Amino acid sequence: MVSRLFALFCGVVVALSFSSVTFAQEDSAQEKKMEKTAKEARWEGNVTRSNPDKSTLTVRKVGSDVERIIHYDISTRWVSQEHGSKKANDIDASQVKDGDRVIAKGTWDKNEFHATLISKRLSHSK
Repeated sequence: MVSRLFALFCGVVVALSFSSVTFAQEDSAQEKKMEKTAKEARWEGNVTRSNPDKSTLTVRKVGSDVERIIHYDISTRWVSQEHGSKKANDIDASQVKDGDRVIAKGTWDKNEFHATLISKRLSHSK
């Protein structure tokens, strides 16, 4: 009788050990996914205001009144690219003007969007 209880106890301990390892792995994978999505950001729209003194662009989402202020710095990469093209040309910040269509990629930090890449979109006719 004691040996059966001991065997049952050992079985329960082993089962709980496996389930806790599985839950820990799932939690870890979910945390990594949440970290990645929380840090990566993308915003696309038309430049409504640019402020080189503060290193910001105000970009309005196409078809909406929603605007975001995009912060950039010396490490931000600037490119221009035609729609559907795989080739991107390096440019500088002075080549992006009000009214230009841009895609900004970067991160959110303390409710501010910091761009690592700003891509000026060119139409097929240019």
